[in-house]
Parts: sequence; structure tokens; C-alpha cells
Amino acid sequence: MSKYSYEFKKKVVNAYLNGEGGYKYLAEQYGVPSHSKVKLWVDNYKSFGDDGLKRSRQQVKYSFEKKLFVVELYLSSEISYQDLALQEGITNPSMIVDWVNRFRAAGPDALRPRRKGRKKILDKPDNNTQNKPLVESPVDTSVEHVKELEDELLKLRIENAFLKELRRLRLEDEAKMRERRESSAASEDSSN
Repeated sequence: MSKYSYEFKKKVVNAYLNGEGGYKYLAEQYGVPSHSKVKLWVDNYKSFGDDGLKRSRQQVKYSFEKKLFVVELYLSSEISYQDLALQEGITNPSMIVDWVNRFRAAGPDALRPRRKGRKKILDKPDNNTQNKPLVESPVDTSVEHVKELEDELLKLRIENAFLKELRRLRLEDEAKMRERRESSAASEDSSN
């Protein structure tokens, strides 16, 4: 269940839009623990209208391509989760956080849709195939074939190492950007 009702959110947003105070002031006035929550409500209202404040009862399914596009957009730019969500029409920025974390942990395949429910362990045995002898297929062990497979394996290892290095560099860049943002925010706070 949602902690804040639609009516409450609308009341806070209207107070902001009517100029009754800023995000921090209204958060304190209405007992909202974080001013960023008030900002999120205001931004959602400005972008999506009343629907941005209502809790959606239907679960929106995003395609693998859309998820991958959003994650790559986040990783390649300095945009915040909230701004990216508004830009892409996603009302819940934490969904993007989840996608990015899953992508970092397991790569693009982590964003693919997963089947729900219990996994099928055993199929029912088929009476027709039970009594048939297994037919062995010949394996090509020629020198040329083995050489081709070794070359392909080497190429795949090189590609894998390249992609791992690329991911490591991307994460390093991201950490440096985060440090710069934090240090610039800290310097702005100390100058004010």
C-alpha cells in the first residue's frame, strides 16, 4: 500500500505551485521526511498531470531494448535517475536504479524478461523414445577443424577481455564523475 494518498500528494503539489513555500519548507510543513519526495511529486505532476501522482495499479512492462537504452543513456551521460525517468516517461526512478544495478552486476542479459514461477525440472518420459538406442554422431577431429575452433576460442577470449576492460573503465569514469559532483556540491555548500 502506498504511504501517501493521491489527495495528500495533490495538496502538497498545489501548495508548491501556489507559491506557499519551497520543497524543504513544504516537506517540514506536511511531515514528509525528504524534500526530494516533494520535488519528485511536483516533477511528476508537471510531466504527467494527475496520473503522475496516482499509484498505478497496472504494472507497466518495458521491453529489453527500452531498458538497455535507458541504462546506456544513464551510464553515458551525467543525468540523474529522476531527470532520466521524466525524460523517458517512467514515473518511478527507482526502477531505473534497479536496472542499472542489475546491468552492472550481470551485464545486459540481466535486463531480459524472466519467466515467473517454478522451473520445470523433469519432463514426462516419452514411451516411444525410451526403447530406442542412442545414435552416436561422429565428431570432426580433423586438424583443420581443431585449428578453427582454437582460433575462434582465442578471438572470443580477446573480445571478452576487451569488454571487461571497457566495463571497468566505464565504472572508473562514473566514480570520478560522482566524486567531482560531490566535491563541487561540497564546495558550493561551503561557499554559501
